[in-house]
Order: sequence, then C-alpha cells, then structure tokens
Amino acid sequence: MRFPLFTLLLFCFACGTTPAPEVTPAPAKDTLPLPEPSTEEKVASLVIQPLDYDTSRWTDIADLDSSIILDIRYATTNNFVKEQLYDCGRCFLRPPAAAALVRAQARFQKQGLRLKMLDCFRPRPIQQKLWDKFQDPSYVTPPSKGSMHNRGLAVDLTLVDAQGQQLDMGTPFDFFGPKAHHTYKDLPEEVLANRQLLKSTLEAEGFRGIRTEWWHYSFSTGKHELSDMLWECPEADH
Repeated sequence: MRFPLFTLLLFCFACGTTPAPEVTPAPAKDTLPLPEPSTEEKVASLVIQPLDYDTSRWTDIADLDSSIILDIRYATTNNFVKEQLYDCGRCFLRPPAAAALVRAQARFQKQGLRLKMLDCFRPRPIQQKLWDKFQDPSYVTPPSKGSMHNRGLAVDLTLVDAQGQQLDMGTPFDFFGPKAHHTYKDLPEEVLANRQLLKSTLEAEGFRGIRTEWWHYSFSTGKHELSDMLWECPEADH
C-alpha cells in the first residue's frame, strides 16, 4: 500500500519529537578536608592575634594548645616555699620550645595521656625569691647565673591519664632528694616506666632532662637571653 508523501512527512516528524531519555548527572566528588595546620603555622598565626604579649618573643601555651593542662604551682601556695609567687598561672615559652612541647603533647595523646605543666618561664625576680628561700644550687639556680626557666626554655611537667589522674612518678614535684633523681632505680617498675616514657618522648622533640629532677626539661635548640618579663593576668584572676 502506498502512502502520500505528506502523510510520510507527518509520520517522520512525529518520530523525531520523541523525548530523549533523561541523563542522570554524575555525583560530585567529595570535597577533601583541609589539612590540619602544623604547630609552626599555629605559632605564626598568633602574631596577628590581639594578644597581651610580644608574640615575636613568647608563646602562651594556652593560646597554642588548650589540651595541655596547667597547674602552675608558683601561682598557688602548693609549692615547696608555701608561698604564691606569680600573680596568676600562665605558661610562657619561647616559640621554638612551645612548638616542640605541642608536638610532644600530640605523641602522648596517641597513648591516651596528656601533659600537665607545673612551671614554665620564670621571671628573674621570681628566681631571686626562690634563691632567697632555698640557697642550694643543686636545686635552685643562683639568680646571678640565671636558669633555663629564666630564658623561657625550660619546663617542669608531668603526665596525666584520660581521667586526669597524674601518673605515679615516685615523688611529688620539687622533691629535693635522691629519690627524684633519674639515676635512682629503687622504685616500682611502673614508676620507672612512667619516668622513661616522659623522658624519651620529650627527648624526641629536642628537650633534655637533668640528673636530679624527673620533672625538669630544657629545650636544647637555640639561645635566648634571661628575661624579667612579667605577664598580665586576666581580670577574672584578680
């Protein structure tokens, strides 16, 4: 049977208007998370913040890593001289030492532990007060010489567990006697292991201990002058 040309054209036009099948767009790729800034980048960022100290010379640990616990003993009467020497407890260090401390904290956190700071930078006037009360150079550096604390390169610290309980280190902080020495081995294995963990982790980030105090570590890289800097205290602390 033959169809008129006009009919065939209408039939072909109808075929050409059949809707095309819908195409589902490919799902967008997941956005990758931004990388965590390094400790050095965090230190550098403090320079542009409106802080109450010279960020080119100092770092307040609380501004850099709030997970580090502060128990600054000389801001209380819970210390060997039984006297409050700081107006308030803040932990200042030179920026390289502060960055190294934060790296050590990250190592401890992987094991469910955290650092507790007992003392950090100590102004020279406070060093004089300690010396006036306890003139034993085996434990308190004479102010005329100046200690690593007075340079912002030393820390006194310990470790706490996930519940905030201090690990057993065998003696209290500022215990002046052989039992606090690194060379003293007549201690439970747990205590020796805790001391060794603190020592090896801090040494991996550039700190070095001293023979007579398990809690004291100095940052061994860089040189800084002695300082009399006295920090400001938040109004709430007054």
